[in-house]
Amino acid sequence: MLPYLEMGGKKIELDEDGFMVNPEEWNEEVAKAFAESEGIKELTEDHWKVINYLRDYYKQFQVAPMVRKLCKQTGYSLKQIYELFPSGPAKGACKLAGLPKPTGCV
Repeated sequence: MLPYLEMGGKKIELDEDGFMVNPEEWNEEVAKAFAESEGIKELTEDHWKVINYLRDYYKQFQVAPMVRKLCKQTGYSLKQIYELFPSGPAKGACKLAGLPKPTGCV
């Protein structure tokens, strides 16, 4: 059985790695719930900049951007991305942005 993220009486289906099965169910509350599970106490403006970039990119290309592109477009170094999302750009940032598990090298 697949895991769920429960919030506000709503169940959000997750895959075996904890990524959303249906990215269209994503909203800011989902991001906050994921943040808590990742040990991120508060989503700052910096977090949202990365999350929004990932969501816009995914909407356009149906794939997560390569990490080099993510750093270049958001202006954050890889080190800063890891400071914002301790589990990294793929596991942390993409998960919080509601993207499916990236297949590339993010």
